[in-house]
Amino acid sequence: MGRVEERLSELGIRLPDIAAPLGSYKPASISGNLIFISGQLPLSDGRLLFYGKVGSDITVEEGIQAARASAVNALAAMSKELGGLGRVNKIVKVTGYVASAPGFHNQANVINGASDLFYQVFGDYGRHARAAVGVAELPMNAPVEVELIAEITV
Repeated sequence: MGRVEERLSELGIRLPDIAAPLGSYKPASISGNLIFISGQLPLSDGRLLFYGKVGSDITVEEGIQAARASAVNALAAMSKELGGLGRVNKIVKVTGYVASAPGFHNQANVINGASDLFYQVFGDYGRHARAAVGVAELPMNAPVEVELIAEITV
């Protein structure tokens, strides 16, 4: 077991099977020494853990949990494509989308759920550039979607 997998175990995180894509795309795509992970929702066993808009249907704390679950699914997609996480050198960029109630302006705090997980798993190599974007709707009425780009060993 590699260092990253050991850290996941210490955190009590089991990477799930990845959900089938909701459209005509791949969950992960490699180009050169980068892996691009398609947007991941807060799914568990193919079902959303949370529904609706942050700030009206769910709380900020639930949004943070949804972002963390989405990040775990992003790691699962990366692990499946790479045959494990040992080739991941650095999380480079994270983009988080938050389905936001009117007047909700705390998207950055919600996406910290994902960013904090990447730091917990990868340490300083989990620190990344980021965007946290408020949107009107997300697929399946999900409250959060997280995508990422990571540098890998080829």
